[in-house]
Amino acid sequence: MRKVVSALFASFCVLVPALLAAQTSQNFPTISVDHIHAGMRGVAYTVFQGVKPESMDVEVLGVLRNVNGPKGDIILVRLHGEKVEYTGVVAGMSGSPVYLDGKLAGALAFRIGEFSKEPIAGVTPIADMLEINALDRSPAEEAAARPAANGVGGDIAGRTGAPGDGPRQPGPEGTQGFANYLKPIETPLVFNGFSEDTVHRFASQFASAGIVPVMGAGSVSDAKQPEPLEPGSAVSAVLVRGDMDIEATCTVTYIDPQHLLACGHPLLQFGAVDLPMNKAQVLATLPSPLNAFKIVNTTEAAGAFVQDRHTGIMGVFNKQPQMIPVTLTINGGAAIKEFHYEVLNNARLSPVAIMATVFNALHGVNEYGEEITYRVNGSINVKGFPEVSLHNMFSPADGGQPAAMQAALSLGERFSRIYDNPYDAPAVNSVRLDFDLVRERRWARLESAHTDVTEARPGDNIMVETAIAPYRGERIIRQIPVKIPTSASKGTLRILVSDGETLDRVGRGSPAFGRKLDLASTIALLNKEHSNNRLYVSLLEADPEARVADKVMPTLPLSVMNVMDGMRGNQEMIVSAESSVDETATTPLDYVVSGAQLLTITVK
Repeated sequence: MRKVVSALFASFCVLVPALLAAQTSQNFPTISVDHIHAGMRGVAYTVFQGVKPESMDVEVLGVLRNVNGPKGDIILVRLHGEKVEYTGVVAGMSGSPVYLDGKLAGALAFRIGEFSKEPIAGVTPIADMLEINALDRSPAEEAAARPAANGVGGDIAGRTGAPGDGPRQPGPEGTQGFANYLKPIETPLVFNGFSEDTVHRFASQFASAGIVPVMGAGSVSDAKQPEPLEPGSAVSAVLVRGDMDIEATCTVTYIDPQHLLACGHPLLQFGAVDLPMNKAQVLATLPSPLNAFKIVNTTEAAGAFVQDRHTGIMGVFNKQPQMIPVTLTINGGAAIKEFHYEVLNNARLSPVAIMATVFNALHGVNEYGEEITYRVNGSINVKGFPEVSLHNMFSPADGGQPAAMQAALSLGERFSRIYDNPYDAPAVNSVRLDFDLVRERRWARLESAHTDVTEARPGDNIMVETAIAPYRGERIIRQIPVKIPTSASKGTLRILVSDGETLDRVGRGSPAFGRKLDLASTIALLNKEHSNNRLYVSLLEADPEARVADKVMPTLPLSVMNVMDGMRGNQEMIVSAESSVDETATTPLDYVVSGAQLLTITVK
């Protein structure tokens, strides 16, 4: 009997602390803003170095009502302690939990001014953050397809940003510098494996997507971090991972066995998201009057962030996020170079991430140069749809973008079109990119074009002779045989001799005449686009042409067009005044061809 009692007592001693710990983590007592007043004292936790949170004393200065959106209160506090008084409020500190009277009050989320002499900060109330857990959850694919929400009215917690960076909206006198006085604490966005040139080139695109890069120092480490996450720990949201990395790091506010809340303000305010959630180690905290920040190493995975809301972000443990694997190969150098990485699946940021990583990979090798030309072969694999084929050449033109930038922008444009549809949520399974590097500028312009006759009959064969002038090369003559359609009407027949980009631009017509296409039609159109290393000859008749989605209906009679004209309101239809009745092309040329000329002949 005594042994049984001893065993039960031992079990009790083991279970009770565990149960109490679980109960504390899930139901930690909180304090309402209504019970907070000036003069209250408390404590906050953040990591200054390593992984263990350290305490800072907190003094409440008061409560600011309705400054963080409608009914969005902020608790204004002054921080005390040797370290925080030396560093000030630093980027990466957002989310640091604040406790008053032993109860969780909220998260450090805002700072005051640019050159504050005192560590004064704003605290997001915990009640506002706990609302995130009750919000509906959308599947990752829907989250990926949903565009970012814009900040509303007086929402000062719109997005993370660097001091003074990014576009500013002009305002009336007296309010122009409002964000300089109360703004979200920056979340350091670390670009690891990226050149400074890449970050500068794409900073505006990241800004338009909702992120202004804060060039915090740091990297990614394969080291294990056995220490569990706790309130005050550093945690990273990962946008790109692999041979190149982009991460944003803030601090954990609240944690329970299934979830955690962090930041106290949004990263992007996208709503439902699907981003890797990783532990992080702070190597050092760098004080600076302008932009103090934490130097961070992102370490092992901990789950996924699933919500990015106005008052913070929420992560779920033991969840695998859906990322887009990218394999990029560069041939033609001293050795084949291969890059493997993953980018987030998000309508706004995936195209920008693809552009930045592609340019960075091409720009960051020894073979890169201003005279380099790239041949690209690859594919974008979208779940449930045909593969998007990628075949093109990119060469620097006079006064134009470098070839690497052209390649990056072309891929970003295709990604944007895949995501930019109101009907289907794209799930991009993978991206494969093979670049063949040519160590010279392979660019040519269309110099002249003419036909061998000025008159022809329906069914006749004519010859279009073109002269192509390569960059610092001898002129190339190409003859392109063309057959006049037997259905050609008498009168003037226009012949367009052009590069592929011009032909695609003419074919798309004005977007004002049509609505956005569904995903299947978008992919079909992408796969029909013309390569830029050929010359094309198109015959244009004066009869109208209608395009519905990716289908073309040429030379329509006027009576049919009158009927179809009433369908514009509910169809993705573009109407052109001319019809392209035939198209011929040269064999592939080893040049990026540019230029267009319009010829005419008379059909008898």
